[in-house]
Amino acid sequence: MSTHVKVLGILHLVFGAGGLLIGLLLFAIFGGIAGLVGAVGHNDDAWIAIPILGTIGVIVLLVLVILSLPHLIAGIGLLRFSSWARILTIVISALELLNVPFGTALGVYGLWVLLSPGSEQLFTRQPAALYPRHP
Repeated sequence: MSTHVKVLGILHLVFGAGGLLIGLLLFAIFGGIAGLVGAVGHNDDAWIAIPILGTIGVIVLLVLVILSLPHLIAGIGLLRFSSWARILTIVISALELLNVPFGTALGVYGLWVLLSPGSEQLFTRQPAALYPRHP
């Protein structure tokens, strides 16, 4: 089961990083559109649209950062087998069920891994017990 927990941690890191990259890409797109409007438009409507486009880009970026950070935190915690990460990831997985199709798949997999018998012991053991030393 520890392999599944590690895979789940990596998937959450990928999901969170993907959200951040999409947010940065959309921010750049809105900034570019605002720049084009400013370069091409020479009337009053263009100067009204520029801050609106910039504000939309910032809001989209902030929303995606807020939605992606819990995935990154949970992924790091799962890879370290932290007890708090199990609870956080169960909550995130339940919420992700509404995010069709990829979030639903990640949510179902996360709930299956973290609510399976035996997975709770992985988060209550000492970290040294997870990585046995070889002579």
